[in-house]
Amino acid sequence: MRYLTIILFAACMALTAGVARADKRVAFVVGNGTYKNVAALPNPPIDARSMAAALRNVGFEVVEGTNLTRDKMTEKLLDFGKKAEGADVALFFYAGHGIAVNGTNYLVPVDADLKSEMDVRLGGAINVDLTLDQTMGDAKVKLVFLDACRDNPFTAKIRSAKATRSVNVQNGLAEMKSGEGTLIAFATGPGQTALDGEAGANSPFTRALLANVTQPGVEIQQAMTKVRAQVNEETQKGQLPWGHTNLTGSVYLNGAPAPAATGAAAPAPVAVAAAPASDVELEFWRSIKDSNKPEELNAYLSSYPSGQFRSLALARIASLENGSSIATRNLSNGIDPATFSEESSQATEDQIGLDKGQRRDVQRRLNGLGFDTRVTGRFDEPTRSVITRWQAARGYPRTGYLNKLQHKALLTEIVPVTSTASAGSEEARPRRRRGGGGGGGGGRRHGPHGGPGGLIGGMMGGMFR
Repeated sequence: MRYLTIILFAACMALTAGVARADKRVAFVVGNGTYKNVAALPNPPIDARSMAAALRNVGFEVVEGTNLTRDKMTEKLLDFGKKAEGADVALFFYAGHGIAVNGTNYLVPVDADLKSEMDVRLGGAINVDLTLDQTMGDAKVKLVFLDACRDNPFTAKIRSAKATRSVNVQNGLAEMKSGEGTLIAFATGPGQTALDGEAGANSPFTRALLANVTQPGVEIQQAMTKVRAQVNEETQKGQLPWGHTNLTGSVYLNGAPAPAATGAAAPAPVAVAAAPASDVELEFWRSIKDSNKPEELNAYLSSYPSGQFRSLALARIASLENGSSIATRNLSNGIDPATFSEESSQATEDQIGLDKGQRRDVQRRLNGLGFDTRVTGRFDEPTRSVITRWQAARGYPRTGYLNKLQHKALLTEIVPVTSTASAGSEEARPRRRRGGGGGGGGGRRHGPHGGPGGLIGGMMGGMFR
């Protein structure tokens, strides 16, 4: 009865209150690793998928790609530029090879064969300065993250070219200055090279970004200070991210903190990447924030999939379903402790040997646990995002892929009695002819929004008031 009352209350309030306009947030996220003319980089595609999922979880529309050729990168950039027109926040993330020639930085597509300065400057690579100016120039706030300072095999090729011996081709990327309203961050200092990290995992820089920049109530420049400290510590002072900022106000990717009860009011942030909660949403959240019923918290998530209190609701659901700590879950569910430390990847998931029916079972269980995804039997990018969210809620390494221990743990979780097919699944809707084209982008943009991996830790103590 209480659940129905909440829904009716929200519906009535919605008739008398306007819907709060969400800020326009657009991101370009690309990871290039499978290079055709030099050795492959294992981690950039993983970095890109992880970053895209985290940004979608805080309300960004993401133009995403992995292992893109020059033509495909151009297509994605044109799409991003159109979407970023008039954006409140535009974010650019690239992981892969980059190169600096005569002080100008270039991003390297997977089909590039760079043997001379001419190859670089006449279309073989992507000019960073020109790209940012053309795609993000109209945005109010511009955030640029370049995990492209890896040791680059193209550098030696260009230096050895007879016609270009005097060309200045440096290791890493060249220093860049940010314009007004812009933050630029490199994985390491100008002219230096960064670590790629262990195969099948995120690079140190991307891992630190994921852990800090989407934390609730953390201002972006404070987050970058934490990113530098984390990378410096993880690499034993072997790598220190570098940045240049010309922001004119505070920027939050996951909501500004509540104002202090006393003292002079702080100036309003010039750009906040999460829309403030409407009166309707606030009343809805207050009515269920202390609830011990996951279905009531899920009702909030259904009504406000990108709501101000989404992360708190997800953490509350995880606490109710799984206990308040990893130790409690180990004791109550008999889960192997190694589940919480063993990494997973495409290879570990392939070892499980899931057929299409078993993949549907995984998707059904995720739905039953409140991690909504379509039941298709395919682990597409929206499903990977949901698996990552489930892993984050359980304290497992966040990769979007399963291993045998995690799969076993998922099968042991108690799922509330629900219908066997999600309302959004292919099984629950009539079959229809499929037209050609239109594949990835639209489906990804309308996929489920999951809680970012780094939001669960540290939220349980004192945040539900």
